[in-house]
Amino acid sequence: MASLVGSRVERKEDKRFLTGKGRYTADINLANQTYAIFVRSPHARAKIKKIDTSKALKSSGVVDILTGAHIAKDKIGGLIAGWA
Repeated sequence: MASLVGSRVERKEDKRFLTGKGRYTADINLANQTYAIFVRSPHARAKIKKIDTSKALKSSGVVDILTGAHIAKDKIGGLIAGWA
């Protein structure tokens, strides 16, 4: 088997995206889909004593709010900040 390292490889999807005809996952809409938004503290190294989510929960379209307390309780582990 020939090595692909250093070789030209034809990418079949390039033309679609370069001509504006490509479809990204963000372009796909499904019935009853929801979105997740992550909000980080604007204060570095601040100790969060309380989070009041009552107003946000009353907002139109809000399904649920999860905080760091939920993550700790579910033993998921921390969220990596580098992706945000």
